[in-house]
Amino acid sequence: MTHKTTARARAAMRELDDVPTQLAALETMSVGQLAEKWRELYGELTRTRNKDYLKKRLAWRIQELAEGGLSQGALARIHQLGDQMPERWRMRRSQGHAASDAPAPTEALQVVQATEPRDPRVPPVGTVLRRVFDGKAHEVTVCAEGFEYAGQRYKSLSAIATEIAGTRWNGFLFFGLKKRGESAREESAA
Repeated sequence: MTHKTTARARAAMRELDDVPTQLAALETMSVGQLAEKWRELYGELTRTRNKDYLKKRLAWRIQELAEGGLSQGALARIHQLGDQMPERWRMRRSQGHAASDAPAPTEALQVVQATEPRDPRVPPVGTVLRRVFDGKAHEVTVCAEGFEYAGQRYKSLSAIATEIAGTRWNGFLFFGLKKRGESAREESAA
């Protein structure tokens, strides 16, 4: 074994020893600290503030970085399942890879993990939402990641509604996907 190989092996062992400490630290972090850790480990901002979800996904990522991701066999099986995979995985997979590509393990894992559960109030991808406001027709297309309006991408319907109206609006109300008081009635019925 060369000196470089030995040094790398020792560094890897230190990282593995640190995994339990990192996992334990997640339990005491606030949502803000978890979001910062997410940015550090995934290289992007998180869209969720769900503490349990963040802890679970961060624990997976810490272990993945220390010990490796899915095996080649697991990745091959995911690729083989094709249309039997959940829709959100297929959408992510098709955006990142051609069907014949054999993705690198970390790429495939990130594709599967990056998907968050879709809000059930949002119509299917490709749906065009129309609203006439102040005598002008506005069209918004539902995309796999957010919405498109007037040639620009937006993360939320509320951002588009605010852009159109010039004041803050609930996007679901603005585009008629939810009626006023609907959530209050649902909560009282439960």
